[in-house]
Amino acid sequence: MSQNPYLNYLATLTRAAERMQLDESEIVRLRYPERQVQVSLPIRMDDGSLRVFEGYRVQHNSLRGPYKGGIRFHQNADINEVKALAAWMTMKCAVANIPYGGGKGGVTVDPSTLSQTELERLTRAYANAVYDVVGPFTDIPAPDVNTNGGIMAWFCDEYSKRNGHLTPEVVTGKPVPFGGSLGREEATGRGVVIAAKETLKSFGEELAGKRVAVQGNGNVGSVATMLFEKEGCKIVAVSDVSGALFCAQGIPGEKMRQYALSRTLLKNYPLSEGMTFIPGAEGNAALLTVDTDILVPAALENQITAENVAKVQAKYIVEGANGPTTAEADVALEERGIMLIPDILANSGGVIVSYFEWVQNLGRYMWSEEEVNAKLAVQMGNAVASVCANAKKYNSSLRMGAYITALERLTVAQKLRG
Repeated sequence: MSQNPYLNYLATLTRAAERMQLDESEIVRLRYPERQVQVSLPIRMDDGSLRVFEGYRVQHNSLRGPYKGGIRFHQNADINEVKALAAWMTMKCAVANIPYGGGKGGVTVDPSTLSQTELERLTRAYANAVYDVVGPFTDIPAPDVNTNGGIMAWFCDEYSKRNGHLTPEVVTGKPVPFGGSLGREEATGRGVVIAAKETLKSFGEELAGKRVAVQGNGNVGSVATMLFEKEGCKIVAVSDVSGALFCAQGIPGEKMRQYALSRTLLKNYPLSEGMTFIPGAEGNAALLTVDTDILVPAALENQITAENVAKVQAKYIVEGANGPTTAEADVALEERGIMLIPDILANSGGVIVSYFEWVQNLGRYMWSEEEVNAKLAVQMGNAVASVCANAKKYNSSLRMGAYITALERLTVAQKLRG
């Protein structure tokens, strides 16, 4: 990876602490993960060969509750990426005002190269390897990049075998028949749209009528694309790993969601009049600089950088992914007056509904999807209000407002705990 994302986290943490005039002793614990676990996972492949995969679990901070964070399977996953993701989870849970700390897990693997049986063996091996450091009141994993409800079910089953009884509350993001929450799969993308709508409203703007470009047509991006369309927005660009689709007249959001669910790549989308497709990395790069009102980077970290930030034309950026903007680019966007709704606010819908799922599991009870979505809207609305209030109070960017909100809550917890 070209840039260490943990350094981005540390740079932003320092800037926020300086704005608040905090003493170093008040934030020093947040500079270091409380625990880092690295494991080797020997897996018997379908052809009989043995391969060893590297896995990680980082537990960043537990001041406000048990660690919470996803598990990603990606060929570029490494300890610095997982550290950064865990730290952002600490801040995200504090901004969302839910009783969790931050954690994250990862395995260095391209899951598209594995069969289903190999993927299951890898998941179960990882669950066994981290068994001693996770648990319903210690560290609760969830899906992330290239993982899903099925993988969470395997993880939960393996943990439950070791635990001696079914323990659905050890992970969230499970399939609904296996203790998952209604509304969880769509929660992150739904939260992105709620955050955009409520933030714009706070600054006297309307979401309806805005042009939107979404980088990433996975679960987060495709749900956001569909819901932005339902809010009266025009989708002008969408991308996935195969490239980017552009159409100034509008791309149907519902079809983008159907493509994501069917795991069909956008390169196979039948082009109509006015549509163009740019393949691969070139298309994803072009999407970031397309003429649009709202840009939603919903793929991976380090997408908007010092190299391309000057070409960004969007008036608003809503971070659907974790860490898609580097620290240098963040400062440049602020100087240009481009409003950025940061990841620790914009994509917190997933962890909020994960919290709801955990609560339902602990009580062995299930809420309706309408109840889940209503609770999500309230929680996201409160988070947006807190962040916007602090941004206005400190005359700062929304990212600074979010970090200030998180630091207020984390420093209070630290003082109370002693």
